[in-house]
Amino acid sequence: MLTRLRTALAVAMLTVATYALAVESAGSHPDTYVVQKGDTLWDIAGRFLKKPWLWPEIWQANPQVANPHLIYPGDVLSLAYLDRLAVEPGPREEAPVGAVPLSDIEPFLKNLRVVDSFEHLPYVVAFEDNRLRGSAGHAAYVRNLASAEVGQRYAVVRPTVRFAQPRNTQDLLPTGRTTPGDGSLWKEYVPPTDRNEFLGYELAQVNVGTITAAPAGDIQVATLTLEDSNGKEVRPGDRLIPVEAQPYDLQFFPHAPAQMPAELRVLAVADAISSGGPRDGIALSAGAPDGIDNGTVVSLWRNSTRVNDRVTGGATSRMDDRFTGGGVALPEEYAAHAMVFRTFDKVSYALVMDGVKPVRIGYSARHPDAQ
Repeated sequence: MLTRLRTALAVAMLTVATYALAVESAGSHPDTYVVQKGDTLWDIAGRFLKKPWLWPEIWQANPQVANPHLIYPGDVLSLAYLDRLAVEPGPREEAPVGAVPLSDIEPFLKNLRVVDSFEHLPYVVAFEDNRLRGSAGHAAYVRNLASAEVGQRYAVVRPTVRFAQPRNTQDLLPTGRTTPGDGSLWKEYVPPTDRNEFLGYELAQVNVGTITAAPAGDIQVATLTLEDSNGKEVRPGDRLIPVEAQPYDLQFFPHAPAQMPAELRVLAVADAISSGGPRDGIALSAGAPDGIDNGTVVSLWRNSTRVNDRVTGGATSRMDDRFTGGGVALPEEYAAHAMVFRTFDKVSYALVMDGVKPVRIGYSARHPDAQ
C-alpha cells in the first residue's frame, strides 16, 4: 500500500503545462526503453530528459498514442532521436499505467460536498431511547421525509462551513447556525480584492442509514437505522440526502489547470482549524466553471507579509505576521502541491500531496510550475 501510495504521490506532485519548451537530454541514454510496470510518461521524461514535466513533448511527438495515460508494460520507446520519439506497441497482457487509482488516495479523502442551501433538507430530530447521539445500529428519527419508503438509503450530513470570500467564511453548528466567535478563525485570510461572494455551504458526511419505517398516521417521523460503524456520531439537526453511488472518480490523471483562475485561495482545511499538511483535504475558492476539474494540480503559496524592522523601525509587541504598518515586505513562500479530487460550481476539494511547510487558510493557489 505504501509503495503504491508513494508512486501515486510522485505522479501527482507536479504536472506540466510548458508544451513550448524544447526537449533536452539528461545525458547518455539507450536507443530504446521498454516500459515497465509502474512507469508513467512523467517518470520516463524525468529519467531521460532534464525535466519530468516535459512528458507532453513525448506524447505530442507520437500521434499514434491516442491517450498518454494508456501506455502499457512492454511498450518500446525509441530514444534514438529525442526530437522525434516513437512508440512501438508491446504485448497487452497487463493493465495500462499512468493514472492515480482511487484506492491509493481514498483513505485520506473526506466525504464533503458543497450546496447552495440545506435548510430544506430533512433532519434528525431524536434517537431511540432518548439517546443524545446515534451510531451504527441505532434508530434515528427524521422529520420532513414524508415521501420515505422502506429500504431507501440516505447519507447523514452535517453543515460545517459557510464558504464566502473575501472574509466572511464561517463555521457552523450542527443545526446550521453560525458558531459564536468563529470570526477570529479567519482573520489571517487577506483578501486580494474587495469582492464579497457567497460560495456555498459545506456538508460533511457523518454516517449512512436505511429507512426501516415511514411516517404513518400521527407518527410524523421516518425511522432511519444507522449503519456506518466507522462514521461519526449523529446529532440532532444533522441532515439527510440520498446516497451517491459513486462520489469520486475511479482514477485521476494529474494535470495542470487548463486555465488558472485570477484568484484562487485555500478556504478551509478539512477537520482542522486553520492549517494542514500532506494527505489533508483542503477547499479551494474555484470550481468547474473556472476551469478546475478532477486531477488538476496546483501549487500552494504563503502570501507576502510585512514585518517590522527591529533595527530601523519602532518598538512594537505585534507579531510579525500580523504587522500592517509599513515595515518590510517579504517574498511569497512555496508550501505544497495539491491535486483536486472533487469539483463543484464555486468550490473544489483537493488533497495536499507533498509539501515543505504547512498549508494555511488564505494561502494562494498557482500553476504547479510557479516559482
